[in-house]
Amino acid sequence: MDFDSIVLAIIAGLSVFGLVRVLDGPTVWDRMLGFALFSSKVIVAAVLIGIIINRTYMIDVAIIYGVLGFIGTIMIARFVERKGDV
Repeated sequence: MDFDSIVLAIIAGLSVFGLVRVLDGPTVWDRMLGFALFSSKVIVAAVLIGIIINRTYMIDVAIIYGVLGFIGTIMIARFVERKGDV
């Protein structure tokens, strides 16, 4: 097992914490925090996979996923804050 595989396994393990917070969060805000945590770990994993396979388009995928995750978090926050009225 090389260093890249170990780091990727650690990132995957840490993303489980975000999923647990999303599924088991006592409040909506905890679930949003878990979603943001999971989203950031997916971005890091996409960049790391791009480095491992030597493809630069994976960085573009990570940037797009980051923007979509940010917009998703903002839309969920607006939905919750306005009690269902986006």
